[in-house]
Amino acid sequence: MTERGADPTTTPPDAGPQPAGVLQTVDRALLVLLTFTEQRPEWGVSELARHHGWDKAVVQRLVTTLTARTFLICDGTTRRYRPGPALSRLARVSEHSGVLSSLARPVLARLLRETGESIVLNVPHGGSYRCEAAVDGTGPVRYTAIIGAVIPGHAGASGHTIFAYHPEREVRQMFGPTGLTRFNDRTITDLSALLACYERVRADGHCVSHGEYDEAVTAVSAPVFQGDGVAASLTAIGPSHRVDRATDTLVGLVRAGAAEITAALGG
Repeated sequence: MTERGADPTTTPPDAGPQPAGVLQTVDRALLVLLTFTEQRPEWGVSELARHHGWDKAVVQRLVTTLTARTFLICDGTTRRYRPGPALSRLARVSEHSGVLSSLARPVLARLLRETGESIVLNVPHGGSYRCEAAVDGTGPVRYTAIIGAVIPGHAGASGHTIFAYHPEREVRQMFGPTGLTRFNDRTITDLSALLACYERVRADGHCVSHGEYDEAVTAVSAPVFQGDGVAASLTAIGPSHRVDRATDTLVGLVRAGAAEITAALGG
């Protein structure tokens, strides 16, 4: 039984308390969109209703509205929904607006003060990773990152931290067919060894690499999550003779910084 005029569907437990002034219908529509992930890109109306604990008729109205504005698309045969072109358009706007680098910049600046080493934010770029933001270390010998530079994804902690969380089938598609380029004796060039490295990264929550791309540097990296995927990697990098001695300290600082950026992205 519900009170007359009350909405029989309540805010789902995983949504958390609604701040004052929030429109429940809009909030629910956004929660529907956030339900779609890389691991679960398709949903049916009944599945969404069960997942959120809402009435099926409410979910049907929500997805119908989102489909009308192309935030979702509906398969005419299966009646299952997938993210639509409006979301892709917003994703491109977000990428080019520099939101990620703006959120990360205070963290990069703080880590530079705390470590003295170069701090780099890298993002996925096909089978590679791209430098999105960076601050250079303060010492006379330091690693200098170039904004926009693209580095092969299998080389170094920054790439391992990003691609460790990709589905294995995607990793095999990206790195399997063409082989892995060797940059020096420390570069991982075997796909099985790369997958084993990714398993360690997922278990540890961070990665440390020793000269896999540039043999003179050591890098300490941690993942920045957005939703169920990795948006970026946060990396402290510098001359091996200095970073190797400070690895334990850097791991804690970099992981904390990555967690802070993750939280700012709504993770």
